[in-house]
Amino acid sequence: MSISTSPAPSADLIPSLPNDISLNILARIPRCHHRTLSLVSKAFRSILTSPIFFTTRSLLHTTQHFLYLSLRFPTSPSIHHFYTLRQGPISPKHSLALVPPPPPPPRIGSAFVSLGPHLFVLGGSFNDVSSPHVWTLDCRFHTWEPLPNMRVAREFAAAAAIGNKIYVVGGCVVDTWARSKNWAEVFDTVTEVWDSVPSPVDVKEKWMHASAVIGGKIYAMADRGGVKYEPESGEWDCVESELDMGWRGRGCVIDGVLYCYDYLGNIRGFDVNEGVWKVLRGVEKGLPRFLCGATMVNLGGKLLVVWEGKGGGGGGKEMEIWCAMIETEKGRDDGELWGKIQWVDVVLNVPNGSSIVHCSTVMF
Repeated sequence: MSISTSPAPSADLIPSLPNDISLNILARIPRCHHRTLSLVSKAFRSILTSPIFFTTRSLLHTTQHFLYLSLRFPTSPSIHHFYTLRQGPISPKHSLALVPPPPPPPRIGSAFVSLGPHLFVLGGSFNDVSSPHVWTLDCRFHTWEPLPNMRVAREFAAAAAIGNKIYVVGGCVVDTWARSKNWAEVFDTVTEVWDSVPSPVDVKEKWMHASAVIGGKIYAMADRGGVKYEPESGEWDCVESELDMGWRGRGCVIDGVLYCYDYLGNIRGFDVNEGVWKVLRGVEKGLPRFLCGATMVNLGGKLLVVWEGKGGGGGGKEMEIWCAMIETEKGRDDGELWGKIQWVDVVLNVPNGSSIVHCSTVMF
């Protein structure tokens, strides 16, 4: 595959090879080796952080999934501290690396959405004043850019991405015509334009706490009675009662199954086709009995669970952030959900009283 129409590097990447072939070779190497590759030459270092390199990886289908985690520290509860999960090419040790924070002012109750290599942070409040502002983190270069404001200021809204569009629902009081009309909005990431999404009156009094995309529909968990929305038809409906009673937020979807963590210390999955919750079996011995602050994400088809552990040193002034990678499958005969833990590790020590705000998966 050649992308000769794109600008070529100014220096030879690999002597005796055309640069487009060299670029195709480098683009196939996993990201965990890129830090070592950047030490080879200035040309390597330059190409590994260039747009043409990421375009080549996308064309070759060699993109990978990466975890981005937002934490809140007790000394600065309104500031989001962003980290990404990394692993060395040889050492099995996993760790979180700090990435640049979003521009001020800090906000509480922002909504998060990932789409391709971008992480979007929508709304939130500062000094009890809701914001319509939207920022996006380009995870390839770790740079923040502002996007057009939402039509309505929001905090603690639900948000999800389908195709090239981002949907945001709730998080505002519908005490004006504008807030009522724009209680739900959609952002086209290509045209960068916000449009209102028509919604029935009876859903606009709900406050959303979590969201997920299942089968092309947006499911949003509310304070009382979750809702679902199908963008293709524009139809709103109530979520199944069984799902509504068991969904506790901070979940993710893998192969059409919504996974979340319940108050009894179980990871459970809900298959909308069957309409029942099932406990994820096979992981009981590999995980602690209770996972404080547990949240989870689909990381390349596998279930990555993140939770807050107890003190990990620092004279009792620190706590640990733990991660576990779990491969899930559905039993062919009994339909039960099974998990196989691939690794469990402490990835970061943080001050006591810290909390996990959100985790997302990006792909580049």
